[in-house]
Amino acid sequence: MSKNAAEMESADKDEINNQNLRPRFFDKKAKSMCWAKADVVPGRHPDRWRKDAAGNIVCKRFCNCSGCLCFEYDHIVPFSKGGESTIDNCQILQTRVNRYKSDKEMDPSILRGYSCDLKFTEKELDVVEMAVYGDVIRPGNQCRCRSVVEMLGKFKAKDQMAPCKLPYVEDS
Repeated sequence: MSKNAAEMESADKDEINNQNLRPRFFDKKAKSMCWAKADVVPGRHPDRWRKDAAGNIVCKRFCNCSGCLCFEYDHIVPFSKGGESTIDNCQILQTRVNRYKSDKEMDPSILRGYSCDLKFTEKELDVVEMAVYGDVIRPGNQCRCRSVVEMLGKFKAKDQMAPCKLPYVEDS
């Protein structure tokens, strides 16, 4: 083996060892703590909804997708610039915002400019929550999704929780 080939092989091994010592992705505990430290959405269940660092509402079930309620776990100081995969360097960001941020450090006020332009009403968030979780839980107010047979009057639910009244009927 030539000297250059041996040096390259040694450098490759060092890089592999470095990657093992410095994981690229956040572990489950870091993700859980990162979610917990994000701002709570007033009137929404904190295990389901949070605000990202740019102030966008995101849904916990929509991790690593590309819609306006989707998010990713982001390195505040980019991994490529020496940032570690630790809770102190973790934030949730709407996927679109994270893609624009890429490998840069940015102030949250600048990040807002890259946010999805859609803003959701409370009713729309209820419909999304009902579709994703099968119920809507708000602090102090909880309901469940009725099955089709229950709606047709052919089945009476044993669950004592009140069924949700979705879609909304406008009062006239």
